[in-house]
Amino acid sequence: MKDEQNNHKTHKNQYIPTAEFYSQVIDSLQDYSIFTVDTDLVINSWNSGATKIFQYEADEIIGQKFEIIFTEEDQKKGAPAHEIEIALKEGRAIDNKWHICKDGSKFYAYGLVFPLLGINGEMLGYVKILRDLTERKKSEDSIARYVKELEELNTHKESVLAILSHDLRSPLAGIISTAEYLKLNYDKMKPSLVKEMIDLLHKSTKEELNMLDYLVEWARIKYAADVFTPTKIKLADYVKKVFDTLNENASIKTINLHHEVHENTSVFADGKMLLSILQNIVSNALKHTGAGGNIVVTTKKKEDKIIVEIKDTGIGMTKEIQEKLFTPQAVSLTKAREDDKGAGIGLLLVKGFLEKNGGEIWVESVVGKGSSFYFTLPIEKPLTVIENLKKIDDHLA
Repeated sequence: MKDEQNNHKTHKNQYIPTAEFYSQVIDSLQDYSIFTVDTDLVINSWNSGATKIFQYEADEIIGQKFEIIFTEEDQKKGAPAHEIEIALKEGRAIDNKWHICKDGSKFYAYGLVFPLLGINGEMLGYVKILRDLTERKKSEDSIARYVKELEELNTHKESVLAILSHDLRSPLAGIISTAEYLKLNYDKMKPSLVKEMIDLLHKSTKEELNMLDYLVEWARIKYAADVFTPTKIKLADYVKKVFDTLNENASIKTINLHHEVHENTSVFADGKMLLSILQNIVSNALKHTGAGGNIVVTTKKKEDKIIVEIKDTGIGMTKEIQEKLFTPQAVSLTKAREDDKGAGIGLLLVKGFLEKNGGEIWVESVVGKGSSFYFTLPIEKPLTVIENLKKIDDHLA
């Protein structure tokens, strides 16, 4: 027993870890960004893991302010100072958030900050440890989106059934009644009344066919993924196609169709869907814009997306209508048809197409002054393809 104790003491005295030893251990942790800041929140040490993740070499980053790694949004919110405040108050601060690399790209990380104290308890600064969780975050977000899509499918199925039972069935009942009246009373009716009723039948059946076309398209984007073929396409060409189709209607109402889309502006999207998106929004703008009005299409780039604005000088919308504009439950298609304002489901179709293409849509409007519909589309093919989705498909099949 005595010999073992002596051996233990001997081994203990043989090597005492130095500051350089601990520095080498920290520097070897390639999957972790570990660095320190002084009491003025200036970076004063930087491990090789931090270089790997953030792309900054030590001599580039040392001397920079702590906030350099935070997104512009978090800087405005005062996130760097808030982390330090929590660390001082509670002994450490933990967060999961996006950070900025040297090239401007973002990564999602688990972060830990704690005070760095000297031998005598004096404040030396702070230690920040980060671990890159970007891929895990993308997987979680993609799975969450997929689950949301599954939930929405049920809502859409119910909406389609409601439309079929109410907005198609009711008008069809009217068509049948009118046709039956003609069949029974044709011989004793005035020719002018017969013509009027036949015109009514023609108009009603055309509207029903249009409605069915919308429903088929709407169902197609939700249930038939095989028809989705996105490619890199020039946006201006598709805007021109839609303008060419609608120019006659615009001329009748003396409405000016104008676009300021640069010829080189490209998006990554399904061409047929993009055509339908533009056609629906511009058609709606025409219906709601009075004689002598203007409809203008413009674009601007934001990060990896193109934002398209379709602005009209029409009648505008109330806040209540804007909030319900893209919800199936709130669309009264029968009333919309009676007012000659379109099928309403067209905007649901647009929303579905945009979501399929990785975009979104929103509206800004003022009653009496017009509306601006905005939508986004990616510029390049999205890089993220999550294999977990296939696993979920197999599990649900």
